[in-house]
Amino acid sequence: QVQLAESGGGLVQAGGSLILSCGLSGRTNNSYHMAWFRQAPGKEREFVASISSSGASTLVAASVKGRFAISRDNALNTAFLFMKTLKPEDTAVYLCTADMVCNDTGAPLYGYWGQGTQVTVSA
Repeated sequence: QVQLAESGGGLVQAGGSLILSCGLSGRTNNSYHMAWFRQAPGKEREFVASISSSGASTLVAASVKGRFAISRDNALNTAFLFMKTLKPEDTAVYLCTADMVCNDTGAPLYGYWGQGTQVTVSA
């Protein structure tokens, strides 16, 4: 069984910064691709950023590019989301996800999810 635990969320003023962490535990190894999604009230879940199992490949959504970055420390089994120049529209629950298994196009299935951490950006 694999568990994910997010931390680092909170209330921040517009223009501020936060760093989210996602710890991977259980029957894990360094083969899990990881990603961050977010979901605001009344909106669909939105992809934010992903990172390959080795950390060599990252992808960041256009809506946050230049402001958010993703990294990981495989020795700690932890992924990080660095967020700067936060805007009120970044307010959401941020969810971490991981998986080893990919579909035919190479995209991870992301079958494991954490509970999420709330990020609130005040104007």
